[in-house]
Amino acid sequence: LLPCFTFFSFSPLFRQVRERLKSQVTEMKEKFPGFRPGLAILQVGNRDDSNLYINMKLKAAAEIGISANHIKLPNTATEAEVLKCIASLNGDPAVHGFIVQLPLDSDKPINTEKITNAVAPEKDVDGLSSINAGKLSRGDLGDCFIPCTPKGCMELIRQTGVQVAGKRAVVVGRSKIVGAPMHDLLLWNHATVTTCHSKTSTLAEEVGKADILVVAAGKAEMVKGEWIKPGAIVIDCGINHVPDSTKASGKRVVGDVAYSTAKEKASYITPVPGGVGPMTVAMLMQSTVESAQRFLEKFQPGKWNIRYNQLTLKMPVPSDIEISQSCMPKPIDQVGKEVGLLPDELELYGQTKAKVHLSALKRLKNQPDGKYVVVTGITPTPLGEGKSTTTVGLVQALGAHLHQNVFACVRQPSQGPTFGIKGGAAGGGYCQIIPMEEFNLHLTGDIHAITAANNLVAAAIDARMFHELTQTDQALYTRLVPSVNGVRKFSDIQIRRLQKLGINKTDPTTLTKEEMKLFVRLDIDPATITWQRVLDTNDRFLRKITIGQSPTEKGFSRTAQFDITVSSEIMAVLALSDGLDDMKKRLGKMVVASSKRGEPITTDDLGVTGALAVLMKDAVKPNLMQTLEGTPVFVHAGPFANIAHGNSSVLADKIALKLVGKDGFVVTEAGFGADIGMEKFFNIKCRYSGLRPHVVVLVATVRALKMHGGGPAVTAGVPLPKEYTEENLQLLAKGCSNLNKQIQNAQMFGVPVVVAVNAFKTDTKAELALVVKLAKEAGAFDAVECTHWAEGGKGAVALAQAVQRASQTPSNFRFLYNVELPVIDKIQLIAQKVYGASDIELLPEAQEKVALYTKQGFGNLPICMAKTHLSLSHDPEQKGAPTGFVLPIRDIRASVGAGFLYPLVGTMSTMPGLPTRPCFYDIDLDTVSGEVNGLF
Repeated sequence: LLPCFTFFSFSPLFRQVRERLKSQVTEMKEKFPGFRPGLAILQVGNRDDSNLYINMKLKAAAEIGISANHIKLPNTATEAEVLKCIASLNGDPAVHGFIVQLPLDSDKPINTEKITNAVAPEKDVDGLSSINAGKLSRGDLGDCFIPCTPKGCMELIRQTGVQVAGKRAVVVGRSKIVGAPMHDLLLWNHATVTTCHSKTSTLAEEVGKADILVVAAGKAEMVKGEWIKPGAIVIDCGINHVPDSTKASGKRVVGDVAYSTAKEKASYITPVPGGVGPMTVAMLMQSTVESAQRFLEKFQPGKWNIRYNQLTLKMPVPSDIEISQSCMPKPIDQVGKEVGLLPDELELYGQTKAKVHLSALKRLKNQPDGKYVVVTGITPTPLGEGKSTTTVGLVQALGAHLHQNVFACVRQPSQGPTFGIKGGAAGGGYCQIIPMEEFNLHLTGDIHAITAANNLVAAAIDARMFHELTQTDQALYTRLVPSVNGVRKFSDIQIRRLQKLGINKTDPTTLTKEEMKLFVRLDIDPATITWQRVLDTNDRFLRKITIGQSPTEKGFSRTAQFDITVSSEIMAVLALSDGLDDMKKRLGKMVVASSKRGEPITTDDLGVTGALAVLMKDAVKPNLMQTLEGTPVFVHAGPFANIAHGNSSVLADKIALKLVGKDGFVVTEAGFGADIGMEKFFNIKCRYSGLRPHVVVLVATVRALKMHGGGPAVTAGVPLPKEYTEENLQLLAKGCSNLNKQIQNAQMFGVPVVVAVNAFKTDTKAELALVVKLAKEAGAFDAVECTHWAEGGKGAVALAQAVQRASQTPSNFRFLYNVELPVIDKIQLIAQKVYGASDIELLPEAQEKVALYTKQGFGNLPICMAKTHLSLSHDPEQKGAPTGFVLPIRDIRASVGAGFLYPLVGTMSTMPGLPTRPCFYDIDLDTVSGEVNGLF
């Protein structure tokens, strides 16, 4: 301010504010390493004055240490586009202050009020939203943001040392940006305030009464010096240009007050330029720092602010569907916000599920990963031992009870077993993913997309063979490369085929007859076709079928089969891809057959790669859901655990590991027992993803261990024999041989093992204690009794604490084999080291495939053993930990796109059948409420 007749420098004042803010930012960074207050400035258009103001703000932010981001939209931006950008910034936890630069310079009609009100009030450091304006007008000064110019004016008034309380203040101007909030600010600082404007008839008289005068009328030198009360404080907010021939530009800047005469009467007056403007910028920085401080008071950087659901436990435990439907899920967009996902990274499918865009992984790429935990199990009974339930219980314990950032990553279940014998796979009891009916049925349609993509390939194979058998080379060429408006042109995928054939031509008219023949004829050998049609339903009568029986197929029939959709190689490709581009490449590399010359025929040769990518473009995005206690879950991909690797997607794990942060946990589940799902998790999934696990959780039950000790057969739908319902420590101890072997299997990969003993009501304390004791003696880092099925996360707190401790120990992860080894050597290592076999035996067909795949260049792929999950050996009747057996390899198949060879051990079906009494007998729909009843 300029005291009357005396020049007063503003530089020390601005420097003082800047240094104070700089010190506060430094203190935040020291207390919370890696944290910086964030300011976003959204500009529409390219006005010169806006560019000037924004540059001033960016410069000030850089000096103070604020991370400022300038988002510039073109002047063609629509209101919807601006609102979408605002929604994204509202949801970005790295942005603490956010302003929209006004005016909006757009060719399109945009409602400025709607735009300013779209800014989240807690980030509205310009104080222009109706909520902040309302709070200011009510006097809630500690709970709102004040527009920066009025806030700067008050700071300038305070610097004079004059007390505002009791003074008569006059504000000339009533704009929402300066005049109106200035009136409220002075009022709640206990001044007696009058607001005037251009229509005030007694303006000079009112101005003459003011001890404090703030002018923001937007009219050059509107207030005359002679109107001003002697000794008044004058704050001039105006910026106006008036003609001045003495200036190079032909104009000069003046305020709303006639400065030359006003300075003779005022005790303090702000100059124009150089007065209110710089202080406004300083107050924007101050509000941003204040917003960051409020953020730190509510949230710790990297720590989620998440609302957990409180369980109401009942005894006896109700059915899974009753429990699921009794819990009200949080809106899924709220879950996304709680874990740090931005609004435009979520694609909502109703209120309880959403897809997450892969852009989230790109945004978070520099964030450290959390701890990586895999849940596996001992060799199970046909009833399963509760891996999914334990996975959910563990994350509920880590999150809702120990307040750690934690994500579960699980497979999407197939509808075949859901309606067949198994029922759902959402967990059980008080450890479920909800809504379970959404989880277990269509979800977001990923499995349907795989069905469509898989069957498109199958149709392309048979159609191509049919057309090659019924047409000449020229006719095929004419149809494959049609003339459009007199011009023939190769598609991109056709050019790739030409290059594969060594034909470096792009003009269709230049191919020789021999080149044309090579190009149009795949010459598929029907006997080598490995690609089958799929359906996500258990249907035993599709295990072997005859296709091509219609007269239109001219007698070209062949024997084929249907597999269940989750056994499709496309499902394995989805699970192992690390992005859309990688998935497309893998889809193109899938081998469907061999030619009569013994060369591999791929989906790219069929010309279908691009179409497959289009069908799968949404399926590649992980699905976000939640547990009963409100912890987040990714449900993505569901490959079979025998002919595929039986693990959820790499992408889901990678995004989750970034979201939880370095101190958080990601818990994923591997299908079947540790000898199958865990081995493939390590040797296949971790090999391709580059991720390294920290802890193995090995689920065991007294029931399964008694079976391995020689107990009677366990059969679904049949009551358990008394050996399983009465205490039998001797039988149990003998069965722990399987537990010991699976612990050794995990340790073989250099990862600490925590055993989760999943307790059933028929288990005795002595039995549970024996399992814990023997597990520790076998080398487990820890072994814990768990009651999460009946108690939710509370029943898995001890397990969660053990996992936390284990994650702090060194994990010396290593693969079992080098992929460069010969195919037979890799199979032998798995059989001997993991299963306990003495040797392997390759049947003639398997021997032929080893030679073929090695010749075709696929010998360096990892191995994915397809064997029974009911025994460590190939014989499901052999329980415990058998040794000395020879493992028979019946055949070997190649999933080249997914990236592995899968030897077939014994016989197994890739199309399950329905039992005598399928689960669907109990499933019904209440047509009044719309609720699903009797499910699982």
